[in-house]
Amino acid sequence: MYRDKKVVVVMPAYNASKTLRRTYDEVMEQGVVDLVIVVDDASRDDTASIAKVLPKTKVFTHPKNLGYGGNQKTCYRLALEEGADIVIMVHPDYQYTPKLIPALASMIANDLYGCVLGSRILGGYALQGGMPLWKYIANRFLTFAENVLLGAKLSEYHTGYRAFSRQILEKLPLQENSDDFVFDNQMLAQILWFGNVIAEVSCPTKYFPEASSINLRRSIKYGFGCLGTGLKFRLSKMGLMKSRMFPAHGK
Repeated sequence: MYRDKKVVVVMPAYNASKTLRRTYDEVMEQGVVDLVIVVDDASRDDTASIAKVLPKTKVFTHPKNLGYGGNQKTCYRLALEEGADIVIMVHPDYQYTPKLIPALASMIANDLYGCVLGSRILGGYALQGGMPLWKYIANRFLTFAENVLLGAKLSEYHTGYRAFSRQILEKLPLQENSDDFVFDNQMLAQILWFGNVIAEVSCPTKYFPEASSINLRRSIKYGFGCLGTGLKFRLSKMGLMKSRMFPAHGK
């Protein structure tokens, strides 16, 4: 609990057996997490069996792989069903440090923000942590374009370290989003669509062989998906198109 609010960490997992326990241990060391929910997206390794023996952990296994976005949809649904007031997504690949969980939780518990991101760009941690140069350049270009289209001033839209209030999650039409990686981007666009301010904290990150990453082809697909989301957002704001992803009452 943090200020009498239930804190739930969700872990969208796929073939995370090598890093899951290490990530979990550091999550629980922070002393504010009431429950961890691991959603195993039909992994081919021992992810689910490892998760099932961890204390204060609930495990849900997809019978077939639904994709990163589909995994998150299950994560947030289960967290809300468990009565979460604050939901923090932590990738089980140990790329993002769980030591920032108390900071993320406090910003939401004190009613300062409804969404907080751990940014790899603030503080210059991306390249220091080993982010490939081509990914860094793509990140900066996409972020600039999305800030223009979405009317925001975020340092990056592509971090997987995120915290949300229950109120925001209940409001978002997440089922209208993709089941692929662009889900992350669509979710932030929806949060901005409903008039919420997104906060950021500087977050160190690590790139190593066990850390998850998408290849160049899928990165290109993701990039075009992000630009498409921003364009759809802008056209919807201008009244030039209708989208179930951005319902009219959110304006």
